[in-house]
Amino acid sequence: MKLNTHAMRYLTNEDFRVLTAVEMGSKNHEVVPTPLIIQIAGLRGGAGVARMISTLAKTNLIAKVPNTKYDGYRLTYGGYDYLAMKAFSKKGAIYSTGNQIGVGKESDVYVVASETGEQRILKLHRLGRISFRTIKQNRDYMQNRKSASWMYMSRLSAEKEYAFMKILYENNFPVPKPIEQNRHCIVMELIDAFPLRGIEVVEDPEKLYSDLMALIVRLGRAGLIHGDYNEFNILVYPSGQPILIDFPQMLSIDHQNAEEYFDRDVDCIITFFERKFGYVGGERPDFEKDVREKRSGDLDVQVAASGFTKKKWRELDAYRAEFLSDSDSEDDSEEESGSEEEEEESAQESEEEDENEEKSAEHDSDFEDDLNASELDFKKATVS
Repeated sequence: MKLNTHAMRYLTNEDFRVLTAVEMGSKNHEVVPTPLIIQIAGLRGGAGVARMISTLAKTNLIAKVPNTKYDGYRLTYGGYDYLAMKAFSKKGAIYSTGNQIGVGKESDVYVVASETGEQRILKLHRLGRISFRTIKQNRDYMQNRKSASWMYMSRLSAEKEYAFMKILYENNFPVPKPIEQNRHCIVMELIDAFPLRGIEVVEDPEKLYSDLMALIVRLGRAGLIHGDYNEFNILVYPSGQPILIDFPQMLSIDHQNAEEYFDRDVDCIITFFERKFGYVGGERPDFEKDVREKRSGDLDVQVAASGFTKKKWRELDAYRAEFLSDSDSEDDSEEESGSEEEEEESAQESEEEDENEEKSAEHDSDFEDDLNASELDFKKATVS
């Protein structure tokens, strides 16, 4: 779906409060009962809340679900977009939105601007778009989550990309500057460069090829593999300097299929340069000799320490293996990677995490990170 912010200017703070109440109710209900929405919102006057619910439904920010046993609503992607945009607006990350400049398998990309007029990029993760077309059977793909949703998985994808982008930027890798992340959305610096896929002529293909291979090796020695290193995810400045984008599929060099993903990244560059520029490079990088034996960093560990935990990483991998096998070649490898040893290790790690109250609380709720702050705001507003 496209981002449509037209109705945002007409929504009041009370409207957003009701919208957030639907999100909070989604933590335990697939369809949030109307009385619960009114209760969570904490606004006086049931008739006024009913009017706000009607307004939100008319603008497709929430949706009434037919054939349910009770009167209730669910949050739509449009409503999720508005909640993220409202949060960005409060933080000064976004003041206005512009044109859509990209549509991916799992995301939409827009030009936005800050209050000072600085142009930025807004990326909205939408994992459910492909998944609904490739799902093989209707089953709970997250066994430990009773109410896991496409919105939650999209938020995980955004969290992962933002965590990697931040770590890479702080370690002087050529990536866009990350600005803010909220729910399933990321605001980042606008890069004035050209996508590699659209460049017809390169003055020095040997240097660009060498730079791209060196970047793969540098990432690997720092502990990371891009996982989708191709002409669609590489920008090139007029000076010839490459910029790397799109990180949801990044993985650690300690992943059991790390060498396979590393070789696939290398093959993508080799194949593209041979096909597009007629250039054949020299000796290709070797995973063991050039990366693993010369590892010099632990950015994969730092990402986990920053908040994107191994548990979240496993959940996102489980989603991709479950639903993207028909649309992305990565998934075949993911489905085959479920060895007994890995399952035992995951179970052991889950048990250790459950011993910690904070991680256990995080495990029990899909939206808890976002909703606790909202619930606190509601309590303060009610008291005042």
